[in-house]
Amino acid sequence: MTGRNFCMSIVMMGSALILSGGMAFADDDPPLPPVPAEYADKKMPAGGWTDPKAIEEGEQIYKGDVNPNVNCGSCHGKDGQPVKKGARDMRDPKNICRWSDAFWFWRISEGIPKTKMKGFKNSLTEEQIWHVMAFENMFSNGGKPHDHSCYKP
Repeated sequence: MTGRNFCMSIVMMGSALILSGGMAFADDDPPLPPVPAEYADKKMPAGGWTDPKAIEEGEQIYKGDVNPNVNCGSCHGKDGQPVKKGARDMRDPKNICRWSDAFWFWRISEGIPKTKMKGFKNSLTEEQIWHVMAFENMFSNGGKPHDHSCYKP
């Protein structure tokens, strides 16, 4: 191998290493936007994540049985597996564990701009939003209630 070919090989391998190293971070989720002040102090009521009655009511809301204008399952799927492009996979703890109570509540209330996720603050009470969250939270834990303790600020 000539000196020029050897140098070219080194440059190519170095470039490949640099590019592959950058690719390792391509799947990292971007930072979440900050929660607006009006939602920043929102916290699931005590026992709400595992309250069977709240979860049952949350399921009815999620399915659209309470209000036909609110049917989370039409995008996120009846079991949390998305059926529409762009919908979050509610079964994936990587998604669920990133969200604080305040962030999750805010997104359900206000929706997500420039997406199909509309806000439901005019269609649901605050209590109903908490109930939906408790139900959705089960998707990431094999269908069992859990306290959302995976979230770490």
